[in-house]
Amino acid sequence: MAPGGGPTARRGILERLDNGEVVIGDGSFLLTLEKRGYVKAGLWTPEAVVEHPDAVRQLHMEFLRAGSNVMQTFTFSASEDCMESKWEEANVAACDLAREVAGKGDALVAGGVCQSSVYKDHKDEARIKKLFRLQLKVFTRKNVDFLIAEYFEHVEEAVWAVEVLKESGKPVAVTMCIGPEGDMHGVAPGACAVELAKAGADIVGVNCRFGPRTSLQTLHLMKLGLEAAGLSRHLMAQPLGFHTPDCGKGGFLDLPEYPFGLEPRVATRWDIQKYAREAYELGVRYIGGCCGFEPYHIRAIAEELAPERGFLPPASEKHGSWGSALSMHTKPWIRARASREYWENLLPASGRPFCPSLSKPDI
Repeated sequence: MAPGGGPTARRGILERLDNGEVVIGDGSFLLTLEKRGYVKAGLWTPEAVVEHPDAVRQLHMEFLRAGSNVMQTFTFSASEDCMESKWEEANVAACDLAREVAGKGDALVAGGVCQSSVYKDHKDEARIKKLFRLQLKVFTRKNVDFLIAEYFEHVEEAVWAVEVLKESGKPVAVTMCIGPEGDMHGVAPGACAVELAKAGADIVGVNCRFGPRTSLQTLHLMKLGLEAAGLSRHLMAQPLGFHTPDCGKGGFLDLPEYPFGLEPRVATRWDIQKYAREAYELGVRYIGGCCGFEPYHIRAIAEELAPERGFLPPASEKHGSWGSALSMHTKPWIRARASREYWENLLPASGRPFCPSLSKPDI
């Protein structure tokens, strides 16, 4: 068995998904590395892959131990429009780090692109496709296993990204950062999924901007749209690790707590085990997280779906599913918490008596 769990033979993403296997993605890089002091808030570009490679490597390792099957390159906004002359060095370094860690377990490397900074002002298809193509050249040279186009709020631009990434001949996943209301042009989730599938995406889903519950609602609408069109695609979910029931169309960016006051909204590991089960029952087989998803959240997915996967990750060796390790505690009332029933029925307190349960988004 490989350190990341499962057989040592590294099979492709579509081979795994076609076989009905659960593929566990990774989690938060930008917000987590900002908290650790390696990424600048606001700009949100990944210079850390060059300036602090050990920090990025460590986070990749934590996700691998927690159960991730995919090491996504830390290349969010690592495009020429966002990083100018530094973009290529960042993409190369990110690929090398992801490959290094993936090689320590049964994990694949996914090269990632995201929405450009210019689409909202200049819907220049040729210019934007050129940006994606520049990153793709690095991913092709570094022979990543598959490609992800993520964090698109306009389906038109997401389609352009898929069309470019398909030029590689590698499997392509695409995720949109939208809620049940659809993209910023008013295209419904089901219609978005259909357009992306017709563009050639092998895997379709959502990531970021919204928490697990809202994201699964959106994904359900995507699934219905695909079914109505007679299309079949693998589904992918990588939501926030935060509760966001009060978000509007723009997601957590519009909350007054974004980005430095989100901690009271962090999902517990038990929330994530529930999310993992609900995603699986919806038919999602690529299950991971985005901003706010720490390694212990990924471990929660791996533990919840261990019966389906057939093994637990290394990070569970000292943990025990659903708090079972608490059975060794010296206090009897804490030993009584060593059960799934206890944690599933807990209503966690915030400890903030004057704080509202919801916020009013700024937009």
